[in-house]
Amino acid sequence: MLTATACSHVHLRRLVVHDQDIVHKSVVVEYGLHRLCELKVIEIPSGNGGTITYTNYECRPFPMRVKDGCEKENKRFCMVWGTASYFGELGIGFAVVACLAIMFGVTTHSRRRRIWKSVSVLVALHVLSQIIVFGVVTHLYRTDAFPTFAHARPGLGYVLNTLSWVFGILVTAGVVTTGISAERGHRWAAGNRAYRPISE
Repeated sequence: MLTATACSHVHLRRLVVHDQDIVHKSVVVEYGLHRLCELKVIEIPSGNGGTITYTNYECRPFPMRVKDGCEKENKRFCMVWGTASYFGELGIGFAVVACLAIMFGVTTHSRRRRIWKSVSVLVALHVLSQIIVFGVVTHLYRTDAFPTFAHARPGLGYVLNTLSWVFGILVTAGVVTTGISAERGHRWAAGNRAYRPISE
């Protein structure tokens, strides 16, 4: 869960645009939550009938206030995209704290019974933040909120983000199920100190 979240956040390819122009045979633009990278390929005919290929790969912060129109025509887009980036970082924080809580909770059987509620809340908050990122990016992509998004396709970062929140939902359900079973004294959940409530 943490790995998928971290990879999806740092991986550039949330959305990818494949294009070409008069000069470049191929232009690939990768949109991430923080950066935009462009790969430009130029093919020049050589004297022996072949071609010489030049490639140029450049990255820059995204979105930028002036270059991406964040002060005028794309102001709303930049604000919403920045919000998605913020929730992506928040999701990583919740995932890290949840993992630490799980490691702390499994050290003793008594802690295992008590900590499941905290862990389930942390994992649920992580999932919620990832769903928000997914929803924002999907909405901006579907509505062509940025000029080049009309030709964009989801990239690897988008897929990893989806896997992160889907897996997170399963983890949340697993933690809640295990916690409730531990409280009820089931041995598989509570360990060797499983107990049964005394019926009155």
